[in-house]
Amino acid sequence: MQTKRTDRWKTLLRLAWPLIIANSFWNLQLTIDRVFLGQYSTEALAAAMAVMGVFWTPMALLQQTAAYLMTFVAQYFGAKETRMIGPAVWQALYLSVAGGLLFLGLIPMADTLFTMIGHSSQVRPLEVEYFQAICYSALPTALVAACSSFFSGLGNTRTVMWINCVGLIANVILDYVMIFGKFGFPAWGVAGAGYATALATWCSAIYALYLVFQKKHEQDFAVRSGWQVNWSLMKRYLRFGLPSGLQWALEGLAFTVFLIFVGRMTNGDAALASSGIVVTVMMLAVLPPMGVAQAVSIQLGQYLGDKKADLAEACTWSGLQLSLMYIFTVGLTFLLFPHFYLNWFHNPTQQDLWNQVSIIVPYLLMYVALFTCFDSMNLIFSFALKGAGDTRFVTLVALTVPWPLMVAPTWFIKDWDGAVYWAWGAASFYIIFQSFIFLARFKGGKWKSMSVIHG
Repeated sequence: MQTKRTDRWKTLLRLAWPLIIANSFWNLQLTIDRVFLGQYSTEALAAAMAVMGVFWTPMALLQQTAAYLMTFVAQYFGAKETRMIGPAVWQALYLSVAGGLLFLGLIPMADTLFTMIGHSSQVRPLEVEYFQAICYSALPTALVAACSSFFSGLGNTRTVMWINCVGLIANVILDYVMIFGKFGFPAWGVAGAGYATALATWCSAIYALYLVFQKKHEQDFAVRSGWQVNWSLMKRYLRFGLPSGLQWALEGLAFTVFLIFVGRMTNGDAALASSGIVVTVMMLAVLPPMGVAQAVSIQLGQYLGDKKADLAEACTWSGLQLSLMYIFTVGLTFLLFPHFYLNWFHNPTQQDLWNQVSIIVPYLLMYVALFTCFDSMNLIFSFALKGAGDTRFVTLVALTVPWPLMVAPTWFIKDWDGAVYWAWGAASFYIIFQSFIFLARFKGGKWKSMSVIHG
């Protein structure tokens, strides 16, 4: 039994480690953005955090719907219906282009949107600038998601790593040039960070499209000849993919409202900047388990396509074991070395604000150390359920659970002393509660009889 478990760990890790690195590259892009912005201005950091909450809600819907291609590719591959993979890729690409163009319609609404949110007069103009700039990244982000999902579904996760690596390198260079005004460029500050992200993502998208449409993929998967709009396949894709995207969008919306309430607390700028730092650090912790969860989803999809539900279940439990071993270790560093993470964002030019932030962050990292263990469960089981096609249930949870457990309590206590600590306590309870919902659904076993490609 021990040998089989170890073999499953090795198999998952071979699939997961490029995804872990790819996710780390993506998160490192966000971290570098925020580190540079923190050095430029603590208020710019707070604005970027608020914007990403607002931007992520519609972006998650588009990106994660496009990324659901991974499940179709995995199940077609497992079922040995490989000539259906190319047509599925095209449906995802059409959806990505349409959604990315629609996203540009949000740019004129930015000023009205952030006026309604009601953050301080120092932060609000920066929020508008950053939001308008980063909207241009929506289309290439969706294209990258679709192309990466093609390779992930086949189990070729190393290619996903290199696609993300291209974006990381481009983003680091462009951030430095466009935020601070180097090599003759003007210092665009927070807007420069948004435009840098958009241009870097286009670099990734162009490289990814080049890799997808290589001749060998036409021979194996019909990626060139399958360009027609297949309405039957598109409907099936939207039937399963949209709920998957909605899960991320709904969770993103709930967290955005949570951050809006945090920004309206008595010490709103400090609370929001502290939350931005903590979320950035937290993502460094949870994205590697997300890579394992993606690997679980790939293997589960391939096993279900091949009618091997028992192996699909076994690989899911192995993924959970790997994730918990990792996240427990990282959580200890949050407790023992909080100032190691805090010092990444130090800005001595706004000392009064920084003094407040430096007090709040170590306490918030204690919450993160606790709930990231349960968030690993959320990731593993939600990705497993979605890999089988149980996307509607996952979306229902995202619609109903965060609002009464995280958002409403934060609104209720936003004027209390120490409100930011109470708010993050509510967020922790929400994550823990949700993890047990997904655990119960997975153990119920209904997912074993599901399929996104048949029925």
